[in-house]
Amino acid sequence: MVPGQHFDKPGKSPFMDMQLVPKYAGDAADDTGMRIDPGLAQSLGMRTASAHRGTLGGAISATGVIAFNERDVAIVQPRAGGFVQRTYARAPDDLIPAGAPIVDLLVPDWGGAQQEYLAALGTADAALARAARQRLLLLGMPASTVAAVEKGRRTSAVYTVTAPIGGTISTLVVRAGMTVSPGQMLAQINGLSSIWLDAAVPEAVAGSVSPGQPVTVTLAAFPGETRHGRVRAILPRAADESRTLTVRTELPNPGLKLRPGMFAQVNFAGEERQVLLVPSEAVIQTGKRSIVMLALDKGRFRPAEVRTGRTGGGQTEVLAGLAEGEKVVTSGQFLIDSEASLSGMDVRPIGSVDSRSSGDQPTKAETCETCGMIQKITPAGITLQHEPVPALQWPGMTMLFLLDKPGLARGFKVGDRVRFTFPREDAGPTIRSLSRETGK
Repeated sequence: MVPGQHFDKPGKSPFMDMQLVPKYAGDAADDTGMRIDPGLAQSLGMRTASAHRGTLGGAISATGVIAFNERDVAIVQPRAGGFVQRTYARAPDDLIPAGAPIVDLLVPDWGGAQQEYLAALGTADAALARAARQRLLLLGMPASTVAAVEKGRRTSAVYTVTAPIGGTISTLVVRAGMTVSPGQMLAQINGLSSIWLDAAVPEAVAGSVSPGQPVTVTLAAFPGETRHGRVRAILPRAADESRTLTVRTELPNPGLKLRPGMFAQVNFAGEERQVLLVPSEAVIQTGKRSIVMLALDKGRFRPAEVRTGRTGGGQTEVLAGLAEGEKVVTSGQFLIDSEASLSGMDVRPIGSVDSRSSGDQPTKAETCETCGMIQKITPAGITLQHEPVPALQWPGMTMLFLLDKPGLARGFKVGDRVRFTFPREDAGPTIRSLSRETGK
Protein backbone atom coordinates (compact mmCIF):
# COMPACT_ATOMS: atom_id res chain seq x y z
CA MET A 1 0.00 0.00 0.00
CA VAL A 2 1.20 3.44 -0.90
CA PRO A 3 1.23 5.69 2.22
CA GLY A 4 -0.31 8.62 0.39
CA GLN A 5 -3.25 6.62 -1.04
CA HIS A 6 -6.70 7.43 0.33
CA PHE A 7 -10.13 5.79 0.15
CA ASP A 8 -13.55 7.42 0.44
CA LYS A 9 -15.21 4.58 2.37
CA PRO A 10 -14.41 2.65 5.56
CA GLY A 11 -13.61 -1.05 5.52
CA LYS A 12 -10.70 -3.38 4.97
CA SER A 13 -7.65 -2.41 2.97
CA PRO A 14 -7.58 -4.07 -0.47
CA PHE A 15 -3.86 -4.60 -0.05
CA MET A 16 -3.73 -6.23 3.39
CA ASP A 17 -6.01 -7.71 6.05
CA MET A 18 -6.33 -4.48 8.03
CA GLN A 19 -9.05 -1.95 8.68
CA LEU A 20 -8.71 1.43 7.09
CA VAL A 21 -7.97 4.26 9.53
CA PRO A 22 -10.36 7.21 9.30
CA LYS A 23 -8.91 10.67 8.73
CA TYR A 24 -10.96 13.75 9.49
CA ALA A 25 -10.79 17.31 8.36
CA GLY A 26 -7.90 19.03 10.07
CA ASP A 27 -6.02 15.81 10.66
CA ALA A 28 -4.40 15.58 7.30
CA ALA A 29 -0.91 16.85 6.89
CA ASP A 30 -0.35 19.76 4.58
CA ASP A 31 2.56 21.79 3.30
CA THR A 32 2.72 23.70 6.56
CA GLY A 33 4.08 20.63 8.33
CA MET A 34 3.07 17.92 10.70
CA ARG A 35 2.56 18.82 14.37
CA ILE A 36 3.92 16.66 17.20
CA ASP A 37 2.93 17.17 20.82
CA PRO A 38 5.80 18.90 22.69
CA GLY A 39 5.55 16.39 25.55
CA LEU A 40 5.96 13.50 23.13
CA ALA A 41 8.91 15.20 21.46
CA GLN A 42 10.54 15.67 24.85
CA SER A 43 9.98 12.04 25.83
CA LEU A 44 11.57 10.92 22.57
CA GLY A 45 14.68 12.97 23.35
CA MET A 46 14.30 14.94 20.15
CA ARG A 47 17.19 17.29 19.37
CA THR A 48 17.64 19.85 16.62
CA ALA A 49 20.54 21.69 15.04
CA SER A 50 20.77 24.63 12.66
CA ALA A 51 22.27 24.44 9.19
CA HIS A 52 25.33 26.64 9.32
CA ARG A 53 28.30 27.61 7.25
CA GLY A 54 31.63 26.20 8.25
CA THR A 55 34.86 24.78 7.00
CA LEU A 56 34.94 21.15 5.99
CA GLY A 57 38.51 19.98 5.76
CA GLY A 58 39.46 18.83 2.29
CA ALA A 59 42.07 16.33 3.52
CA ILE A 60 41.67 12.73 2.37
CA SER A 61 43.19 9.88 4.33
CA ALA A 62 44.05 6.49 2.84
CA THR A 63 46.18 3.43 3.51
CA GLY A 64 49.13 2.75 1.26
CA VAL A 65 51.76 0.08 0.67
CA ILE A 66 55.42 0.79 -0.08
CA ALA A 67 56.73 -0.76 -3.30
CA PHE A 68 59.89 -0.70 -5.38
CA ASN A 69 60.42 2.22 -7.72
CA GLU A 70 60.16 0.36 -11.03
CA ARG A 71 61.98 3.20 -12.79
CA ASP A 72 65.07 2.52 -10.67
CA VAL A 73 65.96 -0.95 -11.99
CA ALA A 74 69.25 -2.30 -13.37
CA ILE A 75 69.73 -5.50 -15.38
CA VAL A 76 73.21 -7.04 -14.98
CA GLN A 77 74.47 -8.62 -18.24
CA PRO A 78 77.91 -9.81 -19.45
CA ARG A 79 79.46 -8.07 -22.43
CA ALA A 80 81.21 -11.26 -23.54
CA GLY A 81 80.53 -14.99 -23.29
CA GLY A 82 82.53 -17.19 -20.94
CA PHE A 83 82.50 -19.34 -17.81
CA VAL A 84 81.50 -18.39 -14.27
CA GLN A 85 84.45 -18.73 -11.91
CA ARG A 86 83.08 -17.02 -8.78
CA THR A 87 79.69 -15.73 -7.55
CA TYR A 88 80.72 -13.92 -4.29
CA ALA A 89 78.03 -15.77 -2.30
CA ARG A 90 75.25 -13.47 -3.50
CA ALA A 91 71.60 -14.39 -3.00
CA PRO A 92 68.20 -12.81 -3.81
CA ASP A 93 67.09 -9.98 -1.47
CA ASP A 94 70.71 -9.16 -0.57
CA LEU A 95 71.43 -5.44 -0.13
CA ILE A 96 74.50 -4.39 -2.09
CA PRO A 97 76.09 -1.01 -2.82
CA ALA A 98 76.89 0.34 -6.28
CA GLY A 99 80.05 -1.26 -7.71
CA ALA A 100 79.76 -4.41 -5.60
CA PRO A 101 81.08 -7.54 -7.42
CA ILE A 102 78.45 -9.95 -8.69
CA VAL A 103 80.41 -12.62 -10.55
CA ASP A 104 83.89 -13.32 -12.05
CA LEU A 105 83.86 -14.48 -15.69
CA LEU A 106 86.59 -16.29 -17.62
CA VAL A 107 86.53 -15.21 -21.29
CA PRO A 108 88.84 -17.46 -23.38
CA ASP A 109 88.43 -15.30 -26.50
CA TRP A 110 90.28 -12.47 -24.82
CA GLY A 111 93.62 -14.36 -24.42
CA GLY A 112 94.76 -14.30 -28.05
CA ALA A 113 93.47 -10.77 -28.66
CA GLN A 114 95.40 -9.46 -25.67
CA GLN A 115 98.62 -11.13 -26.88
CA GLU A 116 98.20 -9.44 -30.26
CA TYR A 117 97.66 -6.09 -28.56
CA LEU A 118 100.80 -6.45 -26.44
CA ALA A 119 102.79 -7.44 -29.54
CA ALA A 120 101.50 -4.38 -31.40
CA LEU A 121 102.52 -2.17 -28.51
CA GLY A 122 106.08 -3.50 -28.88
CA THR A 123 106.29 -2.22 -32.45
CA ALA A 124 106.60 1.29 -33.72
CA ASP A 125 103.34 1.00 -35.69
CA ALA A 126 100.85 3.16 -33.79
CA ALA A 127 98.06 2.40 -36.22
CA LEU A 128 98.46 -1.33 -35.62
CA ALA A 129 98.32 -0.80 -31.85
CA ARG A 130 95.13 1.26 -32.16
CA ALA A 131 93.54 -1.43 -34.30
CA ALA A 132 94.46 -4.16 -31.80
CA ARG A 133 93.05 -2.10 -28.93
CA GLN A 134 89.83 -1.49 -30.82
CA ARG A 135 89.47 -5.24 -31.35
CA LEU A 136 89.63 -5.81 -27.59
CA LEU A 137 86.82 -3.29 -27.03
CA LEU A 138 84.71 -4.94 -29.73
CA LEU A 139 85.15 -8.30 -27.99
CA GLY A 140 83.45 -6.80 -24.94
CA MET A 141 86.47 -6.08 -22.78
CA PRO A 142 85.87 -3.10 -20.46
CA ALA A 143 88.08 -0.08 -21.03
CA SER A 144 89.41 -0.42 -17.46
CA THR A 145 90.63 -3.98 -18.23
CA VAL A 146 92.27 -2.81 -21.48
CA ALA A 147 94.09 -0.08 -19.56
CA ALA A 148 95.26 -2.62 -16.95
CA VAL A 149 96.64 -4.89 -19.69
CA GLU A 150 98.41 -1.96 -21.31
CA LYS A 151 99.93 -0.80 -18.01
CA GLY A 152 100.93 -4.18 -16.63
CA ARG A 153 101.93 -5.74 -19.98
CA ARG A 154 100.20 -8.93 -18.83
CA THR A 155 97.16 -10.73 -20.23
CA SER A 156 94.04 -11.29 -18.12
CA ALA A 157 91.08 -13.30 -19.37
CA VAL A 158 89.05 -12.91 -16.15
CA TYR A 159 86.95 -9.86 -15.39
CA THR A 160 84.49 -9.00 -12.65
CA VAL A 161 80.87 -8.01 -13.36
CA THR A 162 79.77 -5.37 -10.82
CA ALA A 163 76.46 -3.82 -9.74
CA PRO A 164 75.73 -0.60 -11.67
CA ILE A 165 73.46 0.73 -8.87
CA GLY A 166 72.98 0.10 -5.18
CA GLY A 167 69.88 -1.72 -3.99
CA THR A 168 68.51 -5.18 -3.45
CA ILE A 169 69.01 -8.21 -5.68
CA SER A 170 65.51 -9.17 -6.79
CA THR A 171 66.63 -11.84 -9.29
CA LEU A 172 69.85 -13.90 -9.44
CA VAL A 173 70.20 -16.61 -12.12
CA VAL A 174 73.96 -17.28 -12.13
CA ARG A 175 75.87 -20.11 -10.40
CA ALA A 176 79.52 -21.16 -10.34
CA GLY A 177 80.56 -23.18 -13.40
CA MET A 178 77.79 -21.92 -15.66
CA THR A 179 78.42 -20.97 -19.25
CA VAL A 180 76.99 -17.55 -20.11
CA SER A 181 76.53 -15.78 -23.41
CA PRO A 182 76.72 -12.06 -24.23
CA GLY A 183 73.56 -10.19 -23.17
CA GLN A 184 72.30 -12.97 -20.88
CA MET A 185 70.65 -11.66 -17.69
CA LEU A 186 72.70 -12.55 -14.65
CA ALA A 187 70.81 -10.52 -12.03
CA GLN A 188 68.23 -7.77 -11.54
CA ILE A 189 68.82 -5.04 -8.98
CA ASN A 190 66.05 -2.76 -7.67
CA GLY A 191 67.26 0.56 -6.33
CA LEU A 192 66.12 1.83 -2.93
CA SER A 193 67.21 5.46 -3.08
CA SER A 194 63.56 6.31 -3.75
CA ILE A 195 60.42 4.20 -3.35
CA TRP A 196 56.80 4.21 -4.52
CA LEU A 197 53.87 4.48 -2.13
CA ASP A 198 50.65 3.15 -3.66
CA ALA A 199 47.53 4.31 -1.78
CA ALA A 200 44.00 3.02 -2.38
CA VAL A 201 41.63 6.01 -2.63
CA PRO A 202 37.83 5.45 -2.92
CA GLU A 203 36.56 6.47 -6.32
CA ALA A 204 33.93 8.69 -4.68
CA VAL A 205 36.65 11.10 -3.49
CA ALA A 206 39.32 10.38 -6.09
CA GLY A 207 38.26 13.49 -8.00
CA SER A 208 39.79 15.60 -5.21
CA VAL A 209 43.25 14.11 -5.84
CA SER A 210 45.50 15.32 -8.66
CA PRO A 211 49.15 14.86 -9.71
CA GLY A 212 51.49 17.22 -7.89
CA GLN A 213 49.26 17.42 -4.79
CA PRO A 214 51.24 17.46 -1.50
CA VAL A 215 50.94 14.44 0.79
CA THR A 216 52.10 13.60 4.29
CA VAL A 217 53.02 10.04 5.22
CA THR A 218 53.29 8.31 8.58
CA LEU A 219 54.39 4.73 9.21
CA ALA A 220 53.76 2.47 12.17
CA ALA A 221 57.39 1.32 11.94
CA PHE A 222 58.63 4.86 12.67
CA PRO A 223 56.21 6.55 15.11
CA GLY A 224 56.57 10.29 15.42
CA GLU A 225 58.19 10.65 12.00
CA THR A 226 56.38 12.39 9.18
CA ARG A 227 57.49 12.24 5.56
CA HIS A 228 56.43 14.55 2.77
CA GLY A 229 55.99 13.95 -0.93
CA ARG A 230 53.79 14.71 -3.92
CA VAL A 231 51.37 12.67 -5.97
CA ARG A 232 53.21 11.38 -9.00
CA ALA A 233 50.41 9.62 -10.86
CA ILE A 234 46.88 8.26 -10.58
CA LEU A 235 46.81 4.82 -12.16
CA PRO A 236 44.20 4.49 -14.92
CA ARG A 237 42.37 1.41 -13.65
CA ALA A 238 40.03 1.05 -10.67
CA ALA A 239 39.99 -2.09 -8.53
CA ASP A 240 36.86 -4.12 -9.26
CA GLU A 241 36.52 -5.51 -5.73
CA SER A 242 37.09 -2.39 -3.63
CA ARG A 243 36.15 0.35 -6.15
CA THR A 244 39.31 2.26 -5.36
CA LEU A 245 41.88 4.04 -7.48
CA THR A 246 45.60 3.62 -6.90
CA VAL A 247 47.35 6.93 -6.24
CA ARG A 248 51.12 6.70 -6.56
CA THR A 249 53.53 8.88 -4.60
CA GLU A 250 57.32 8.86 -4.90
CA LEU A 251 59.27 9.36 -1.67
CA PRO A 252 63.01 9.71 -1.04
CA ASN A 253 64.50 6.96 1.07
CA PRO A 254 67.55 8.23 2.96
CA GLY A 255 69.25 5.52 4.96
CA LEU A 256 67.20 2.89 3.10
CA LYS A 257 64.82 2.71 6.08
CA LEU A 258 61.69 2.29 3.96
CA ARG A 259 61.27 -1.23 2.66
CA PRO A 260 58.73 -2.59 0.15
CA GLY A 261 55.72 -4.17 1.81
CA MET A 262 55.46 -1.68 4.69
CA PHE A 263 52.07 -0.11 5.37
CA ALA A 264 51.70 3.65 5.63
CA GLN A 265 48.97 6.21 6.36
CA VAL A 266 48.72 8.77 3.58
CA ASN A 267 47.03 12.17 4.00
CA PHE A 268 46.29 14.17 0.86
CA ALA A 269 46.11 17.90 1.49
CA GLY A 270 42.94 19.50 0.12
CA GLU A 271 41.39 22.91 -0.25
CA GLU A 272 39.31 24.14 2.68
CA ARG A 273 36.26 26.26 1.84
CA GLN A 274 33.12 27.57 3.49
CA VAL A 275 30.14 25.28 2.87
CA LEU A 276 26.68 24.68 4.33
CA LEU A 277 26.88 21.96 6.98
CA VAL A 278 24.47 19.85 9.03
CA PRO A 279 25.20 17.03 11.47
CA SER A 280 25.64 13.77 9.58
CA GLU A 281 23.14 12.04 11.88
CA ALA A 282 20.39 14.36 10.64
CA VAL A 283 20.55 12.99 7.07
CA ILE A 284 18.28 10.04 6.26
CA GLN A 285 19.53 7.96 3.31
CA THR A 286 16.64 6.19 1.60
CA GLY A 287 18.67 4.63 -1.18
CA LYS A 288 17.15 6.92 -3.81
CA ARG A 289 17.50 10.30 -2.13
CA SER A 290 18.64 12.05 1.03
CA ILE A 291 16.10 13.58 3.43
CA VAL A 292 16.25 15.77 6.53
CA MET A 293 13.41 16.55 8.91
CA LEU A 294 12.87 20.29 9.22
CA ALA A 295 11.90 21.62 12.64
CA LEU A 296 9.38 24.44 12.02
CA ASP A 297 7.68 26.73 14.51
CA LYS A 298 4.85 25.66 16.88
CA GLY A 299 6.08 22.09 17.09
CA ARG A 300 5.65 21.37 13.38
CA PHE A 301 7.95 19.22 11.26
CA ARG A 302 8.32 18.60 7.54
CA PRO A 303 10.60 16.35 5.47
CA ALA A 304 12.85 18.03 2.92
CA GLU A 305 14.97 16.49 0.20
CA VAL A 306 18.63 17.56 0.10
CA ARG A 307 21.60 16.91 -2.10
CA THR A 308 24.68 16.13 -0.05
CA GLY A 309 28.39 16.34 -0.74
CA ARG A 310 31.43 15.46 1.34
CA THR A 311 31.35 14.16 4.89
CA GLY A 312 33.92 14.61 7.63
CA GLY A 313 34.18 15.21 11.35
CA GLY A 314 30.52 14.29 11.96
CA GLN A 315 29.37 16.99 9.50
CA THR A 316 27.84 16.61 6.04
CA GLU A 317 27.99 19.19 3.26
CA VAL A 318 24.60 20.22 1.85
CA LEU A 319 24.78 21.26 -1.79
CA ALA A 320 21.10 22.00 -2.34
CA GLY A 321 17.70 21.73 -0.65
CA LEU A 322 18.45 23.59 2.57
CA ALA A 323 19.00 27.21 3.55
CA GLU A 324 21.33 28.55 6.16
CA GLY A 325 19.66 28.86 9.56
CA GLU A 326 16.97 26.21 8.99
CA LYS A 327 16.70 23.74 11.85
CA VAL A 328 16.92 19.99 11.28
CA VAL A 329 16.14 17.11 13.63
CA THR A 330 19.20 15.15 14.72
CA SER A 331 17.54 12.67 17.11
CA GLY A 332 14.19 10.93 16.60
CA GLN A 333 14.00 11.91 12.93
CA PHE A 334 13.26 8.36 11.82
CA LEU A 335 10.02 8.28 13.86
CA ILE A 336 8.94 11.61 12.40
CA ASP A 337 9.78 10.40 8.90
CA SER A 338 7.64 7.30 9.41
CA GLU A 339 4.70 9.38 10.64
CA ALA A 340 5.09 11.78 7.71
CA SER A 341 5.03 8.86 5.26
CA LEU A 342 1.86 7.42 6.86
CA SER A 343 0.23 10.85 6.73
CA GLY A 344 0.99 11.17 3.04
CA MET A 345 2.97 14.36 3.51
CA ASP A 346 4.86 15.49 0.47
CA VAL A 347 8.61 15.94 0.78
CA ARG A 348 9.78 19.47 0.09
CA PRO A 349 11.67 19.30 -3.22
CA ILE A 350 15.16 20.60 -3.66
CA GLY A 351 14.12 23.36 -6.07
CA SER A 352 11.89 25.09 -3.53
CA VAL A 353 14.79 26.57 -1.57
CA ASP A 354 18.06 28.15 -2.56
CA SER A 355 20.90 26.65 -0.50
CA ARG A 356 23.90 28.49 -1.78
CA SER A 357 27.25 26.97 -0.95
CA SER A 358 29.42 30.02 -1.45
CA GLY A 359 29.44 33.02 0.75
CA ASP A 360 30.01 35.54 -2.04
CA GLN A 361 26.45 35.30 -3.44
CA PRO A 362 23.53 37.38 -2.21
CA THR A 363 21.33 36.30 0.65
CA LYS A 364 17.57 36.35 0.70
CA ALA A 365 17.35 39.88 2.12
CA GLU A 366 19.86 41.47 -0.26
CA THR A 367 18.62 44.24 -2.53
CA CYS A 368 19.45 43.97 -6.24
CA GLU A 369 19.44 46.81 -8.79
CA THR A 370 19.30 46.83 -12.60
CA CYS A 371 17.78 48.62 -15.62
CA GLY A 372 15.11 47.63 -18.10
CA MET A 373 12.35 48.63 -20.50
CA ILE A 374 8.66 48.47 -19.59
CA GLN A 375 6.75 45.97 -21.73
CA LYS A 376 3.42 45.82 -19.88
CA ILE A 377 1.76 47.43 -16.84
CA THR A 378 -1.05 45.69 -14.91
CA PRO A 379 -2.60 46.27 -11.46
CA ALA A 380 -0.75 43.17 -10.25
CA GLY A 381 2.68 44.13 -11.46
CA ILE A 382 4.89 45.32 -14.27
CA THR A 383 6.57 43.31 -17.03
CA LEU A 384 10.12 44.44 -17.74
CA GLN A 385 12.75 43.50 -20.32
CA HIS A 386 15.65 43.89 -17.93
CA GLU A 387 19.41 43.73 -18.24
CA PRO A 388 21.49 40.96 -16.60
CA VAL A 389 21.62 40.82 -12.79
CA PRO A 390 25.17 39.65 -11.95
CA ALA A 391 24.45 39.40 -8.22
CA LEU A 392 21.83 36.70 -8.87
CA GLN A 393 23.54 35.27 -11.96
CA TRP A 394 20.45 36.18 -14.02
CA PRO A 395 20.83 36.80 -17.76
CA GLY A 396 18.90 39.54 -19.52
CA MET A 397 15.27 38.47 -19.98
CA THR A 398 11.63 39.58 -19.92
CA MET A 399 9.70 38.77 -16.74
CA LEU A 400 6.93 39.95 -14.44
CA PHE A 401 7.80 41.87 -11.27
CA LEU A 402 5.36 42.49 -8.43
CA LEU A 403 4.94 46.01 -7.04
CA ASP A 404 5.58 46.77 -3.39
CA LYS A 405 2.95 49.55 -3.55
CA PRO A 406 -0.01 49.72 -5.99
CA GLY A 407 0.80 53.27 -7.11
CA LEU A 408 4.49 52.66 -7.67
CA ALA A 409 4.08 52.50 -11.50
CA ARG A 410 1.88 55.61 -11.72
CA GLY A 411 3.18 58.02 -14.35
CA PHE A 412 5.08 55.34 -16.31
CA LYS A 413 4.14 53.92 -19.70
CA VAL A 414 5.14 51.07 -22.01
CA GLY A 415 8.51 51.73 -23.62
CA ASP A 416 10.00 53.76 -20.74
CA ARG A 417 13.49 52.81 -19.66
CA VAL A 418 13.66 52.57 -15.89
CA ARG A 419 16.02 51.73 -13.09
CA PHE A 420 14.56 49.62 -10.30
CA THR A 421 15.52 47.76 -7.13
CA PHE A 422 14.08 44.60 -5.63
CA PRO A 423 14.96 42.18 -2.83
CA ARG A 424 15.43 38.54 -3.56
CA GLU A 425 12.38 36.73 -2.21
CA ASP A 426 11.16 33.17 -2.57
CA ALA A 427 7.66 34.38 -3.45
CA GLY A 428 8.93 36.30 -6.44
CA PRO A 429 10.84 39.55 -7.00
CA THR A 430 8.99 42.64 -5.81
CA ILE A 431 9.97 46.13 -6.99
CA ARG A 432 10.66 48.45 -4.08
CA SER A 433 11.78 51.54 -6.02
CA LEU A 434 11.21 52.59 -9.64
CA SER A 435 12.64 55.61 -11.50
CA ARG A 436 13.29 56.71 -15.08
CA GLU A 437 16.79 56.05 -16.27
CA THR A 438 18.49 59.33 -17.14
CA GLY A 439 20.64 59.82 -20.19
CA LYS A 440 18.66 57.36 -22.35
